[in-house]
Amino acid sequence: MIKLNLPTYSLKIKNKENKLYIFDIIRKRFMVLTPEEWVRQNFVHYLLLEKKYPKSLLAVEKQILLNNTKKRFDILLFDGEGNPDIIVECKAPKIKITQETFDQIARYNLEVSANILVVTNGLEHYYCKLDTQNKKYIFLKDLPEYTKIMKN
Repeated sequence: MIKLNLPTYSLKIKNKENKLYIFDIIRKRFMVLTPEEWVRQNFVHYLLLEKKYPKSLLAVEKQILLNNTKKRFDILLFDGEGNPDIIVECKAPKIKITQETFDQIARYNLEVSANILVVTNGLEHYYCKLDTQNKKYIFLKDLPEYTKIMKN
């Protein structure tokens, strides 16, 4: 798999019937190793190991209902009280992040109501915070650590 713009993690990968699988520590099972899954699993580890988010506050690939259509978000982090805090949209490394990608996560966020939106293809990462008062997004340089969020 391609080297991402994230730290290198020791991920469990297995080959079964000439197909690669990667272990998802949140869903606790092996998933087919697609380029998007590679980004998702590396970003999950980034959130857990670098940003110190507790595993218990992460949800991966859960279904939501959006305008009577079933959709799946990639990663959702909850705050300490169980409210959606950060939603993450993962794309394969070869997929360019465009306005369409931001529109997609914004639509998902209409249902989820997270405070921070993250879009990543593993090479580029965009973080933005919802400014509800002025009805706009403010781009952030980095994602805050869990411990810093809990102190605010």
